[in-house]
Amino acid sequence: MKITVMGSGYVGLVCAACFANAGHQVSCFDIDGARIEGLQRGVCPVFEPGLDAVIAQARGAGVLDFTADPGACRDAEVIFIAVGTPPGEDGAADICHVLSAAALVGQHLDRQTLVVTKSTVPVGTAEQVRARIARALAERGRKLEFEVAANPEFLKEGAAIADFMKPDRIVIGTDSPWAEKLLRRLYAPFNRHRERIMVMDVRSAELTKYAANAMLATKISFINEIANLAERLGADIEKVRQGMGADPRIGYHFIYPGCGYGGSCFPKDLRALEASALQSGYRPQLLRAVREVNERQKQRLADKILAYYGRQIRGRTFALWGLAFKPHTDDMREAPSRTLLETLWQAGARVRAFDPQAMARCRALYGTRDDLLLVDTKEAAVQGADALVICTEWKGFWAPDFSALYALLKAPVIFDGRNLYDPDQLAALGFDYLAIGRGLVPPDAAGQGRPVRAA
Repeated sequence: MKITVMGSGYVGLVCAACFANAGHQVSCFDIDGARIEGLQRGVCPVFEPGLDAVIAQARGAGVLDFTADPGACRDAEVIFIAVGTPPGEDGAADICHVLSAAALVGQHLDRQTLVVTKSTVPVGTAEQVRARIARALAERGRKLEFEVAANPEFLKEGAAIADFMKPDRIVIGTDSPWAEKLLRRLYAPFNRHRERIMVMDVRSAELTKYAANAMLATKISFINEIANLAERLGADIEKVRQGMGADPRIGYHFIYPGCGYGGSCFPKDLRALEASALQSGYRPQLLRAVREVNERQKQRLADKILAYYGRQIRGRTFALWGLAFKPHTDDMREAPSRTLLETLWQAGARVRAFDPQAMARCRALYGTRDDLLLVDTKEAAVQGADALVICTEWKGFWAPDFSALYALLKAPVIFDGRNLYDPDQLAALGFDYLAIGRGLVPPDAAGQGRPVRAA
């Protein structure tokens, strides 16, 4: 099938590359000429494991091209709109780029076409897309049949290629038998071993994406709330987590306590869903609580550091392992590391940081500054530091040489925002180990916990 994907961002590139590798003929359009020129030269503008190889394979087979010419919409059978929906001042998703893309479709369409919203958009957006295309066609004096369907993406950063190639579900929102048939043909290569396609009305499909992300964010905030309680009650959240997860009604997914979630999806989508609820006249108390718990949780590591040192950290140097909001990405949007960095700097501390992928992103965000040194190895970050702080659970951090760490650190202190290590083991090695929901006694009269070593 002949497909046009509008938008060469994260979602657009993954969709375009994976559809092309399934045998479809794909044009990926973007108004950013420099970005398109880079893609034509083989430069992938986003980091996603395996994406550059999939793009190169499709380009080599002649089934994927990149263009800044909106005429790519002219004879496409299916057009996917996969552009950004950044948050507005009130948190609501800004769909101006989606509607601009729809206008371009209407200005260049030359055949019966199915237009599909792939971007994460508020309920009712497909109707606005339909109206914008119809208006553009009317201005041209053209009468062409077209349908608008919703097909939200469920891609995890760091695993997007696998998620697209072997999806858990393929949600299609349409009331048109023709559109459903076309999308079933399109997705046939990804729907071979079992039925993954779920067809529903457009509004339900639009809400499904927001609801899914909100549920996952809720699980994270819930376990973090329990972890904070565990610290005050003298319980170990890791043992509590295992006891909870053994219940198949709960499961182990997304109940790992830590220093909060970040990235481009959960924070933005929670705010957008909350804004949609308020606009509809409904006050979403749970959604607001999930968001507020997460914002507080992102401050937990800095609070632990300040409490440990009696709030006197001016002049101290902290080693930071992990900048990206999660492993297998370079994305630092709303990452917990940013809250930590900015709090430490404000208190007068310096940071030596290492991340396998996000160093360039960090440099682009913060530039050159005296209180931030980006180093090439995790060992270089630790050399002579007052303490080690862990923000991202990269596999390379899971099993360090603790003897070497003890020798490299100025003092054997670890603040672990991802609960990677065994408190008993570290206590036996002579470390002060402060994690999330473990290793603290109940708060003292000043309201601060104090570190304890396991027996």
